[in-house]
Amino acid sequence: MTDLTVWLEATGAVAGAGGLGYAKIRAPRVYWSLVGMPVTWGRFALSYRSTMDVCGLTVQPSGLRAFMTRSVARREVQPVPPRIRRVRGTSTGLRVTLRLPAGLEPADLIASSERLRHAWGVHSVTVMETKPGYVELRMTGYDVLRRVRMPRKARPRDMVVPVALREDGTAFERDYRAAPMALTLGANQSGKSMYQRNLIKGLAQLPVALVGIDCKRGVEQTAYASRLSALVTSPDDAASLLGVLVAEMEDRFDLLSRHGVSDLWELPETERPVPVVVLVDEIAELFLISSKKDEERRERIVTALIRLAQMARAVGIHLEICGQRFGSELGKGATMLRAQLTGRVVHRVNDKQTAEMGLNDVAPDAVPVASLIPMERPGTAVAADSSGGWSKIRTPNTTRDEVVAVCRAFAHLVPDMPVLDPFRPAAPVVPAPAAGPSLVKPRPVTP
Repeated sequence: MTDLTVWLEATGAVAGAGGLGYAKIRAPRVYWSLVGMPVTWGRFALSYRSTMDVCGLTVQPSGLRAFMTRSVARREVQPVPPRIRRVRGTSTGLRVTLRLPAGLEPADLIASSERLRHAWGVHSVTVMETKPGYVELRMTGYDVLRRVRMPRKARPRDMVVPVALREDGTAFERDYRAAPMALTLGANQSGKSMYQRNLIKGLAQLPVALVGIDCKRGVEQTAYASRLSALVTSPDDAASLLGVLVAEMEDRFDLLSRHGVSDLWELPETERPVPVVVLVDEIAELFLISSKKDEERRERIVTALIRLAQMARAVGIHLEICGQRFGSELGKGATMLRAQLTGRVVHRVNDKQTAEMGLNDVAPDAVPVASLIPMERPGTAVAADSSGGWSKIRTPNTTRDEVVAVCRAFAHLVPDMPVLDPFRPAAPVVPAPAAGPSLVKPRPVTP
């Protein structure tokens, strides 16, 4: 009987260890909740003060505090680390709210994030300022981007589209009111098309006009024609369409002037024009010319793009520009246009210079990260904006059939814009996928 008990105990221990090992690989959220989080939480609690001291994230106490420590508490005066206000666990890591002492700033913790990551044995540490004097350490316990699972609450809303997952487990959202113009760069097979698929899938569910410019004969965007208000597939047609958009921008400015407001969203809802998102696939095709006779067309395209990028935000016209490279080698106007594109997403690139084109002027610290994205991680990118903040993201694997199905389901949201009717594509006959995706039931939109 004793031998049987020992055998059962040993078998149970081996099965438990094997189960945890399997969970660590196949169900990392379960493993983190059962094992990783308690261990990391304990390591953090026991080593917090010493870690902060070694990393140089402490300050000398005030004179009064030092006097009280020596005279009343009879203890040695020690440097003061940031005070812990709150610690909470999540399904992917730990969130720690810190109150910074006088003399420290968020940049000090950001500079030490790699040392903190190694000290506490976590996958990554991201520092976010929540309000003046307070920061949040977002510790990720495992590689969240290995298998992308978007948060359940991530849904398109109010010109905000969740398109990818950050390495801290939160959704990366494309907010058109915060960053109205954006640039996406990356080499072939880096995940640019996947990023655009997720973007179109989210935008299709919002009451916006989608305008496609795909000079690769429309191979990327033609399938989404049922939800597009306009689609052009050649530089000549693109020049005409951009001219129409510039005229539409000027008409909208006249509308703002008549109502005495400076922004589209300040207009009464009944008078507000529908927002427009212009999706440009491979910007180089609009800049490059093959003969001297193409120079006049190129000049019109570049001028229109720059005018839209500089002024169209206030009237609800947004640019989403995509390409492999976007530098001065494209010719006059390229760097001027790039400077107006606030949002930046850089996928895997073939050279450091391309990463610098997208990130060096907004988040120079992110350039080395973008240069080291491995080929076996398609969809991984670095997202940054003019605030100087950046994060590593990865888009979920979305098939073309899924996006086509969403576009067809929400085709009734295509707004009535007579100025775009000459460019309205004919909806292609696309065979329905064998097993269609689960779609959000379309809701009627108040005009």
